[in-house]
Amino acid sequence: MQINISNIKSFTSETEIKEFKQKAIKTNKLLHTKDGKGNDFLGWINLPNTITDNELSDIENTAKELQSKIDIMVVIGIGGSYLGAKAVIEALSDNFSMLKNEKNKPKVLFAGQNLSEDYLYELRELLKERSYALTIISKSGTTTEPAVAFRILRKDLEEKYGKEDAKKRIIAITDKEKGALKQLANENGYKTYIIPDDVGGRFSVLTPVGLFPIAIAGYDIKKIVEGAKNMAKETSNPNNIAETYAASRNILYNKNYTNEILVNYNPKLTFLAEWWKQLYGESEGKEGKGVFPASVSFTTDLHSMGQYIQDGKRNIFETVISVEKTKYKIVLEKNKANLDNLNYLAGKRIEEINKSAELGTTMAHKDGKVPIINISIPEINEYYLGELIYFFEKACGISGYILDVNPFDQPGVEAYKKNMFQILKKPGY
Repeated sequence: MQINISNIKSFTSETEIKEFKQKAIKTNKLLHTKDGKGNDFLGWINLPNTITDNELSDIENTAKELQSKIDIMVVIGIGGSYLGAKAVIEALSDNFSMLKNEKNKPKVLFAGQNLSEDYLYELRELLKERSYALTIISKSGTTTEPAVAFRILRKDLEEKYGKEDAKKRIIAITDKEKGALKQLANENGYKTYIIPDDVGGRFSVLTPVGLFPIAIAGYDIKKIVEGAKNMAKETSNPNNIAETYAASRNILYNKNYTNEILVNYNPKLTFLAEWWKQLYGESEGKEGKGVFPASVSFTTDLHSMGQYIQDGKRNIFETVISVEKTKYKIVLEKNKANLDNLNYLAGKRIEEINKSAELGTTMAHKDGKVPIINISIPEINEYYLGELIYFFEKACGISGYILDVNPFDQPGVEAYKKNMFQILKKPGY
């Protein structure tokens, strides 16, 4: 994995780059010494090195046991309790996997990430015809969206299979000792995995929160952890790529480039951007500060957002994720009639055309005065996704500290909940 910041150098100076890199080194050290803000939520820093083979094997064994008897696993959670798992599963899956039947590879669907009545109704209708299980992810067990979905889906499950069989089809990922979900899991004998006290939701992909759903989907969680472990090692020393990324985005932010667009040229990474948006938006968006995180999928969105990025307000910068190697190969053949005028591309791979579009877009946006940070990974697989996840997590912590906010709390999230509870006349509100 590599980072290239050459395309931002015309927007800054070598002196400024050195200054912010020194800030990044200093704040990275704060993460490791746990002397910065929110230091009681830094368990993710050493997580790749502390999760054991036995813990990973236990997750894999539970997943295998369920895989043989279900068509669908419904993962119930919101925010960090579903975004990371969905990002990895979407990245690793066949684009059309939902239409294919794969033995011992259940489809992973999500619930409790919204309050849409139609969504829940349609999910319940689907589950009537399928063999399924539930994974409920919540530290407290009382977060409204997942709690509502779990109450309804658990009742459906018990009515379909009976309470004894149903409890074998429920996995609870929750607090070690306290909370409504922990109590319910103890009372009913659900298989339980722990969310560490010192790991916040948006940093929890490398805990059972992310690893169990990924394992159920049939992917190698040990390779994910291995990639994260390597990135943890790489980013523990000064002058690393996480520091470079954090320093670069803060340089641009200080020059009023307040919106960052995460760009991909492979649709498999679309949902990784959704995870990334929560990670950075919830970590930095406080005290009237923070880069606003947005995302696009190219070349698709060049036909919708390309105009604004090229010619709109100059408060945006791009972070482009490039994938060096595709999984498959398609070559465009010559056509005798050539009515579409594409014979000039005959003999070229589709990915060569895609890469040309990427290079051409970079050149155009650079000419349009858009700063661009480039991140490249060799290919999309478990190992490199593990690296990428940890890279973004580490850079987020560093960047938040440079910004001088607590990257590990989210006080603003409570505002809508308070209003909603008052409207619904919840006791105590």
